Amino acid sequence: MKKDEIDYFRIILYLILFLLFGIIIITCKPAPQEYIMSVSGPVPVQEMGMTLTHEHILVDFIGADSTGYFRWNRNDVVSKALPHLMALKEAGLQTFIECTPAYLGRDPYVLKELAQKTGISFITNTGYYGAVNNKYLPAGFYDTDAPGLAEIWINEWENGIEESGVKPGFIKIAVGTSDTLSPEHRKIITAAGLAHLSTGLVIASHTGPEKPAIEQISILREMGVDPSAFIWVHAQSGSMEALVKAAEEGAWISLDNVRARPSLEPGEPNSIEWYADKIIELNRNGLISKVLISHDSGWYDPSQPDGGNFNGFMDIFTALIPRLKEKGLKDSDIDQIMIRNPAEAFKIKVRTL
Repeated sequence: MKKDEIDYFRIILYLILFLLFGIIIITCKPAPQEYIMSVSGPVPVQEMGMTLTHEHILVDFIGADSTGYFRWNRNDVVSKALPHLMALKEAGLQTFIECTPAYLGRDPYVLKELAQKTGISFITNTGYYGAVNNKYLPAGFYDTDAPGLAEIWINEWENGIEESGVKPGFIKIAVGTSDTLSPEHRKIITAAGLAHLSTGLVIASHTGPEKPAIEQISILREMGVDPSAFIWVHAQSGSMEALVKAAEEGAWISLDNVRARPSLEPGEPNSIEWYADKIIELNRNGLISKVLISHDSGWYDPSQPDGGNFNGFMDIFTALIPRLKEKGLKDSDIDQIMIRNPAEAFKIKVRTL
């Protein structure tokens, strides 16, 4: 065989080996990890750790037509919140889900800075808040149909919130407490369903009573969205029968406003004992895997001097969890509520029937 023929043969052989190596690399590539979306970028769900699922850093109650970043000093907000967050980190918290929606004080820049200073993963949201007689809905809401609203929220998922580079990690909406949803609030939940189907973001709906919660679940079902894509926020306002029904369908039961209130007698509504009893009853029904808990705390208020009274985030750790253990829950049950449930609820996943 001549030298030119040998060189040609070698080139062909190298090309074949190169192609085979590429095929092996492609076929052996690991499956994409399940993840949540933090303000700092994607985080694998197994790194989410202990999580509070409904908290606030800043909330501005002035209304959608008057709010804006000019209303607060970011350095002041960060300084006020930081000691409370460091106490949380010391208690073992790894992920903080911040539920302040657009037009009510959402500030991704503040959350990015707090994430950098604390090492805690922060998750912010997209969506609109329709409670309180629609005070926090922007003017353009009324001229936009449900698909148009969904496109606004999908755009934040795909391109980030404004120029911050921060992407939302869930859809936060709110509806009224009436037995029947208003047309505006039906539009909001419909838009949330459409946005979920496009993004895989879970829908956390500030709701409260059971009838609007059940109606929202029904609307989502009609759209082909599985109830596991829906978090019933402030579900403590519903009856145990309704909580069990919604959880059995797959919805997430979010028991919020958990705070130690010395003025309340044990077992009185909103007392630690009252919350503990609800969790124990859900556990008896085999539904602990659908429970989320949080303080709904924080609340830097730019209308108040120095942000007003900033509530801490420790009562679940210092009061509720010890009481749950006294009532028989194991460490594995606490991990289910504080670690595994939030990871399952907030991971990015399209959930269809």
